[in-house]
Amino acid sequence: MTQNAFRLSHAGRMALLAGSCLAIAGVAHAADPLVKACAKDGEFVIGFSQANNAEPYRQHVNDELEAAAKAVPQFTLQIADGAGNVNTQTSQVDNFITQKVDLLLISPFEAAPLTPAVKRAMDAGIPVIELDRKTNGEAGKDYTAFIGGDNYKIALAAGEYTSKTLLPDGGEAAVLQGLPSSTPAVERLNGFKDGVKANPKIQIVAEQAADWLPDKAQTAFAAMLQAHPDIKMVYASNDMMAAGALLAAKGAGKSVKIIGTDGLPGPAGGIEAVAKGDWSATFTYPTGGKEAVDMAKSILLDCASSVPATVTVDTTAITPENAKQMMGK
Repeated sequence: MTQNAFRLSHAGRMALLAGSCLAIAGVAHAADPLVKACAKDGEFVIGFSQANNAEPYRQHVNDELEAAAKAVPQFTLQIADGAGNVNTQTSQVDNFITQKVDLLLISPFEAAPLTPAVKRAMDAGIPVIELDRKTNGEAGKDYTAFIGGDNYKIALAAGEYTSKTLLPDGGEAAVLQGLPSSTPAVERLNGFKDGVKANPKIQIVAEQAADWLPDKAQTAFAAMLQAHPDIKMVYASNDMMAAGALLAAKGAGKSVKIIGTDGLPGPAGGIEAVAKGDWSATFTYPTGGKEAVDMAKSILLDCASSVPATVTVDTTAITPENAKQMMGK
């Protein structure tokens, strides 16, 4: 072998060695876990700041989250009630940061006001999983992940069901929107309005925010029926507002088709309301509790270096055809 050939071979070997070192370094960096103190046999505290325990859907979330966490002996779940107040929820998040919880779950009551608190948790090295509602920013960057239903698609399906099944010949419709500063309220409003566009004979003559509350929905829908006595159906962005709409319709002596959202179980829930014939439909909004605990296990027990930025849980349309069957589930 000539000296030049040897030099080339040596240079080639050095280049390969350098490349291998870079590759190894890259793999090591990519494999860094999201939480340094992760361990299969560790003990971890998970803090959850819930938007408002007074809402039946929120209590349903808490119940499923507690059941899923109870099945993991290494986890201790602490639930704090935001009581529908962004200042209360901000304080809760800051308290969890001070306690140095291992992971934070949050369903923000409003998006913008809770965004800085979530950033503080992330800056403190605490992974943040957002349930049902988002803060502002990008999943995987400004917060670790979002788990929830696709609010736009759920409402789109409600709009399409209205177009094809409830009002195939057209007519006047109304919308009761949730809290406008929350992401689900905006997404559900836009989804339903886009869904009914499939039937140009349907006209949305009234829409108003009722902030997810049944009493506000009852008052708002009563006023809508006075102003527009020919309303044939109303889409409510959650089951509680649908219940308020039913009371308003009964008070006005009107027979109105009602669609809710959440598909809550139990005597006061949307599934039974459809089964009894009080409502035309509701669309389930899964809690994401099991998925959140599964992701927490990946981060804290399995030392995951990454998790999906968005996990979308599926919805089910509850209609007169399947409502009684769904009551038993």
